[in-house]
Amino acid sequence: MMGQMAGTAWAGERGPQTGLPLPRFVSLKAREANVRRGPSLSHRIDWVFQRRGMPLQVVGEYEHWRRVQDQDGVGGWVHYMLLSGARTGLVETDLAGLYASADTRSLVKAHLEAGVIVSIERCKPAWCRVRAEGIKGWVEKKHIWGVTSEEVFP
Repeated sequence: MMGQMAGTAWAGERGPQTGLPLPRFVSLKAREANVRRGPSLSHRIDWVFQRRGMPLQVVGEYEHWRRVQDQDGVGGWVHYMLLSGARTGLVETDLAGLYASADTRSLVKAHLEAGVIVSIERCKPAWCRVRAEGIKGWVEKKHIWGVTSEEVFP
């Protein structure tokens, strides 16, 4: 129980193991990952994440374990080797527009269904450049989970 409480972060903190910001987004590197009640192999498996590339939010760290949660706030402890720093997002809005540029007046290259996982290449204040099934374009941040509204990165 101590590991769970000590490993949970609040906004603006840094992970004690990595020195990286908490909370932060990562993605599931493995095809599936056991999600444990606590940060060790001796803790019970509560469920299994089964979607490679799935975005997850790291909210805590303890040794080789990361406390993560999905878009619904469901989570637990996952071994760090099953996670990747590659940024992905989960489309939350059905038929979200994938635009040629970061402008709703630009060409719509595709419509993304809710539940599609996109690779995030970079983000501006209101838009992210993403790749979905080989198609690159811009999607409004408000339509994806896996990036905060404040994040801007090249």
